[in-house]
This record gives sequence, structure tokens and C-alpha cells, in this order.
Amino acid sequence: MVDRARRRGGGGASRTPAKPRPPSSLELAVLPDHRFDHEGTYRRLGYVDADLSGGAAESVEVEQCRFRGTDLSTTTLDRARFTDCLVEHSNLANLRASDSSWARVRVVASRMTGFTWADGSLRDVVFDECRLDLSGWRFTDFHAVAFTGCNLARADFYRADLSGARFVGCDLTGAQFSQATMKGTRFVNCTLAGIGGLTSWDGAVVQGQDLIALAYELAGALGIGISDEDDS
Repeated sequence: MVDRARRRGGGGASRTPAKPRPPSSLELAVLPDHRFDHEGTYRRLGYVDADLSGGAAESVEVEQCRFRGTDLSTTTLDRARFTDCLVEHSNLANLRASDSSWARVRVVASRMTGFTWADGSLRDVVFDECRLDLSGWRFTDFHAVAFTGCNLARADFYRADLSGARFVGCDLTGAQFSQATMKGTRFVNCTLAGIGGLTSWDGAVVQGQDLIALAYELAGALGIGISDEDDS
């Protein structure tokens, strides 16, 4: 397990994520030869409509690969490393990873309900129009990570370092932020109803119109009653 004492606070200010570095050419992945296996290394491969679901592997290295229409649901990964990868229109529902990292990865229009990335690291990662409801990010560090137009309802960010994360046009209804680090975390045009862990929002940056809705949640967390009646 990665030492949290060393990693904590490493997210830094939010910045635009760096783009993946695509290879000059891709070899079409062939199964079962290119199915993830323990300590396997996979480079410059194109996984198209491939079924990788239900697999389990440790210490996998995946570099400059592209996944399109690929099924990675219910996959279990430990100490996996993904670098310079593109994931499009794929199924990552209930994928579970621990002590793993993504660097320069872009995920587009993919189903990720129940996706779990625990005690890991994300650096220069973009999630665009993804379904990430019920996803889990406990103890994970976010370095230049952008969520755009994503459904993150009831996502769990317990003790995550979100200082390098940005949420734009996302549904965060019922999301949990308990004990998260959020200095510099940015929220723009997001739905923030019913969120938990508001006492961890010290240093977060919230766009004006979002702050109005957030005020009601904050008042509830502090036990402040709100009355529409005119007591004058």
C-alpha cells in the first residue's frame, strides 16, 4: 500500500490535464494473447470491441493503448499502471483497482457505475461524459484531473486528495467528501444536492450559482434552520 503520509497534499492547484501521447501506430489486440495477466506489459495495442470482463491481474503495465467498445466490467486490478491511454465508449462498471495509477489518460462516454479506484493516483486524467455513479475513490490523489459532464451521484471521495481536481457540469448528488483534502478543488455548474462531508470543503472554489444550492447543504450540516417566513 502506498504511504499516505508521503503522498498527502500532493495534488496541488488545479491545472489543465496534459493530453495522452499517442503512438505512431497501433497493433490490433488479439484475445486471449493480449488479455491482462499477472505482471504483463501491454504497449501500443488497440482493443476494439474486446471482452476483458471478469479478469484479475496484479502489476499490469499498460502503455499507449486505446480501448474502444471494450468490456472491462468486474475486472480486478492491483498495482496496475496505465500511461498515455484513451478509453472510449467502453464498459468499466464495477471494475476494482487498488494501489494503481493512471497518467495522461482520457476516458470518454464510458459506463463506470460502481467503478472503484482505491488508494491510487490519477495524474493528467480526463473523464468526459462518463457515468460514474456509485464510484469509489477512497484515499486516492488527484493531480490535474477533470470531470466534465459526468454523473457522479453518490460517488465516494473519503479521504481523497482532490486539490488537483476540477468538476464541470457534473451531477454530484449525494456524493461523499468526508475528510477529503479540497484546497483548490473547483466546481462549475454542478449539482451539489445532498452531498456529505461539507466540513472538508475548506479552500474549495465554487462558482456563484452553485454556491446558492451549496448554502442549503452547509446550513443543514451545521444545524442551521432556514425559514421562508417574515418574522418582522
